Amino acid sequence: MTTQEIKQRFGIIGTSPLIDRAIDIAAQVAPTDLSVFVTGESGSGKEVFSKIIHNLSTRKHGTYIAVNCGAIPEGTIDSELFGHEKGSFTGAHEARKGYFEVADNGTIFLDEVAELPLSTQVRLLRVLETGEFIRVGASKSIKTSVRVVAATNVNMGEAVAKGKFREDLFYRLNTVPIAIPSLKQRKDDIPLMFRKFASDFAEKYRMPSIRLDEAATEMLKNYAWPGNVRQLKNVTEQVSIIEKDRNVTPEILINYLPPQVQLSNLPVLANQGFSNNGGGGQDFSERDLLYKVLFDMKKDIVDLKKLVFDIISNGGGQVGNGQVQENNAQIIRKLYEEVVSDNGMEHTISIHKKADMPTVHIHDHQEMEEESLSLEDREKELIIKALEKHKGKRKKASDELGISERTLYRKISEYNLDL
Repeated sequence: MTTQEIKQRFGIIGTSPLIDRAIDIAAQVAPTDLSVFVTGESGSGKEVFSKIIHNLSTRKHGTYIAVNCGAIPEGTIDSELFGHEKGSFTGAHEARKGYFEVADNGTIFLDEVAELPLSTQVRLLRVLETGEFIRVGASKSIKTSVRVVAATNVNMGEAVAKGKFREDLFYRLNTVPIAIPSLKQRKDDIPLMFRKFASDFAEKYRMPSIRLDEAATEMLKNYAWPGNVRQLKNVTEQVSIIEKDRNVTPEILINYLPPQVQLSNLPVLANQGFSNNGGGGQDFSERDLLYKVLFDMKKDIVDLKKLVFDIISNGGGQVGNGQVQENNAQIIRKLYEEVVSDNGMEHTISIHKKADMPTVHIHDHQEMEEESLSLEDREKELIIKALEKHKGKRKKASDELGISERTLYRKISEYNLDL
């Protein structure tokens, strides 16, 4: 099967050499029984590649099971994967087969594999090396023949270095690596995807298809797309349903993109969030870096206001006739109010007109309140906002934050959030 045929069969859109390379590797490794490790950002389509591998393999008539490791509670994940015997734990009223038993002679896709507890990692390593596992509460080994395709959006080098993921298991899973490019790495494919999604939604909702003008196309291509293909598809559906104008301009499109569209082309630190120096330094995520950029921009604006205020108040306000001077005095008052507001100062301003010469008297009582730049505080604030937005529904909140449900539960416990 050619690369183009695979794209048509599995709905992959684009002509990027990076996506073509990933498809070629998947097609070549599919007929073997080698373990495959798929990496890529959230929403980039990692599960599609596990389906390509399964359907092009000799196991295509066997069972295919996709498991989100981050969505299964730590206390039950061993039972889900390997099964359990009756009475092996509270609530185990009968014996149950696990995914590795059900998918014998088939394929298991382990998404978010980096979220597996260390104890489960040991069990998984045994299955990969010997083809045997033991149900929870049992003593007898069970044989299975399962093809494992794993995926993650986590930097595994960092996870291994920090002891969160077993090195031997990583190398066992990573027999054949496949890297899925993000939309940022295949910008020319974005308009193609938008047109395809728009056409599909037009047919689904029986309405004319939306079209991008040239400026809107450039905006789409230059946007960061943190949610990748999933986010692009959602935005296309929203615009298709809500907008009456079928010709989409930047003014329309910007209403459906998060605020970071303005920051998509800002430089960021290399290897952000993936420090392997072992020195215990602070790691920064993309969200943290954006916060820092925003704070720096705010500081620059405040400094600029101060500079203009000083120039006008130290001479600029005394130039011109009486009307100009009065206007300048009003400008001084407005600038000062903004400056002290930005710096948390209590102030009073009065303008007295004496002999047609306005004079500004400023009395301020500065109470500087340092705005917190703590990443921990910002993380806590984001979690609270996400939970409030989704009315306490943690699954939706975790999706909004771009983390797994297990990570969200851990953060809620860590910050003692009573929600």
